[in-house]
Amino acid sequence: YMPNKPDKFGIKFWLAADVDSKYMLNGFPYLGKDASRPATQRLGETVVLRLVEPFVALLAKNTSLVGTIKRNKRELPPSVQGRSELFSTKVLKSDKMVLSVYQYKPRRNVTILSTQHQHVAISTERKKKPETVEYYNHSKVGVDVLDQMARQYSVKGGTRRWPVAVFYNVLDLAAINAWVLYRSCMSQENIPRRDFMLQLAHELRAEWMASKAPPLADLPFSGAGAEERRRMTCMVKAHCMQNKTFCKCVKCGDAVCGKCTAKVLSVCNNCV
Repeated sequence: YMPNKPDKFGIKFWLAADVDSKYMLNGFPYLGKDASRPATQRLGETVVLRLVEPFVALLAKNTSLVGTIKRNKRELPPSVQGRSELFSTKVLKSDKMVLSVYQYKPRRNVTILSTQHQHVAISTERKKKPETVEYYNHSKVGVDVLDQMARQYSVKGGTRRWPVAVFYNVLDLAAINAWVLYRSCMSQENIPRRDFMLQLAHELRAEWMASKAPPLADLPFSGAGAEERRRMTCMVKAHCMQNKTFCKCVKCGDAVCGKCTAKVLSVCNNCV
């Protein structure tokens, strides 16, 4: 339960996405308390290490970190807790890490920790944003935009079964990844995502549709021709309140609506 989110109830997914292409690199659902997590390791650290596990080789190649950190962390100095002048910036440095504290509202500030920026430049605009804040705003949108794309075109249907809801979410993310890969490989075709998903759905179901049995012949309609058909009141009235219908019973010829129609048993191809 997350009261500040548009969907307040659901299953949370941890995702790692590319900022430019919005390709989902890795992800896994949050399943509650993890007994395998070391007691000295925090949840955020565990999640990040697990998300970048397939890319561990990149950690030795000048991989940097830029992200927000809460002010109440015990690792931060007391000077971070207080308020400053509006649109002012405090820069603290320790070894290879730079901490920027930007007062973006009279009673709120944001704390950015970076191992990429050794020197923090301040913009000359009215809000005087530091370089670390601008970089973070530019690079933080990967997962957010990916989530928006999944909500815009989705295969989700109404269900009360959480495994089905998770499966729908996996399908949405897989369709986005397929679209990103298709555009990267076929650079000459700038196909919209909606058209790509429709074409993908048709291609995925083509084999199954071809293997389906031919439809059963329609039951004969007793009575006048289609041009002379008129709406009649249901004469059975077993499960309805005088519904109107065009259909008649093939045995007795009485007018019957859909609610009062008996279910037809399935018939295999050999018995048609």
